[in-house]
Amino acid sequence: MSIAESDSTANELRIVEDATCTFCGCVCDDIKLSVKGHEIVKAKNACVLGNAWFLNHEIEDRPACFVDGQPATVEQGIERAANILANARYPLTYGLSDTTTESQRVAVSISDWIGGIVDTTTSVCHGPSGMAFQGVGEVTASLGEVRNRGDLIIFWGSNPAESHPRHFAKYSLMPKGMFLPNGRKDRTCVIVDVRKTKSAKAADILLQIKPRRDFEALWALRCLARGIELDPQQVLDDTGIELSVWQDLMDRMKAAKFGVIFFGMGLTMTRGKHANSEALLALTRDMNQHTRFVCKPNRGHGNVTGADNVVSWRTGYPFGVNLTRGYPRFNPGEYTASDVLARGEADAAMIIASDPMANFSQPAREHLKSIPYVALDPKETPTTRNAAVAFSVATYGINVPGTVYRMDDVPIPLRPAFESPFPSDLEVLTGIERRVRELKGIQA
Repeated sequence: MSIAESDSTANELRIVEDATCTFCGCVCDDIKLSVKGHEIVKAKNACVLGNAWFLNHEIEDRPACFVDGQPATVEQGIERAANILANARYPLTYGLSDTTTESQRVAVSISDWIGGIVDTTTSVCHGPSGMAFQGVGEVTASLGEVRNRGDLIIFWGSNPAESHPRHFAKYSLMPKGMFLPNGRKDRTCVIVDVRKTKSAKAADILLQIKPRRDFEALWALRCLARGIELDPQQVLDDTGIELSVWQDLMDRMKAAKFGVIFFGMGLTMTRGKHANSEALLALTRDMNQHTRFVCKPNRGHGNVTGADNVVSWRTGYPFGVNLTRGYPRFNPGEYTASDVLARGEADAAMIIASDPMANFSQPAREHLKSIPYVALDPKETPTTRNAAVAFSVATYGINVPGTVYRMDDVPIPLRPAFESPFPSDLEVLTGIERRVRELKGIQA
């Protein structure tokens, strides 16, 4: 191809139909991308967060790998990374929420071969929900069912107007469904939160409860669902909401044809944590004695739900799994990354698609900085800057195909816009796994 032909191809406008946005857990797969060369110039149907995700994406001019801060080949990086992990006594693998399920599967395999800990970003967001699912179970549905059937939508400790801007319009409130032909007019929206968020504008009913009293509020509703008499003054003191208001909500919940509760970190990361999630899951189960009711966590990262799924089907547990004895053990607080690092226990680490150096506690960050670790990320971060081996990788969904899981556990395929000069997470992790097995003498 001549230089003129190459320039013509680079400037040619291409359209990528049904691209998937991997910014948040909605994983919208109806995005129409207009691409010129290595630049996305338009992202039709994307929300404000999706637009920023696509339109601000650029290929950085830097080496694909750094070893001890110096440019190196990918092969040299894989060799050093494999040696760090294979020779470690208590290695940690962390992150995984912003990469494909194919890469997540290989990362778990590496943790298994080296006898280490595998943890995901779930442990610092919806980890309490993962614990509650095991203790109580989950009455669930797809977002498609919510769109077509949900006539009472409750958001508890969740602010989708800012965290998931298309949630209202695409799944929960606005769309006309098979059994809800009038869309928003056929639905009632209830928001329960400790403050008036931007989502409150969409609410038909706003219940502003006392901070750190979600557990009490949920158990009050459980009592009302079972017809147990409550002391009005005690309920008011505990929740900040009068009993008559909770009774009105319960009457609406019982009268709904298909009720849905979406809950966020406002519930899971406040006082009570997994006990809050257990109370909400139990309330949803109780409601099914009266009508059809489901609940779902509003997940943040594009494939954090996929990370939970992959780690679960490979180990039996969703996060914080210790594989050092050759079989999986699960104990949040002991085997979760922030705790392992803060106690100074890990002697090596592999950080994939996350930035703990920017958001973990000071003791955890200091220990991570003191040990050799491998980092894979599309961009430079505080974590990659301090890594013994740092790989610059292609961005999933924009440069890399594969599979991700929507927040309702539905797998969605990726349709990349253009190729990247950097390797994918999957290519790097596959190379590390192969070399680790060679160093450990593990036969294929």
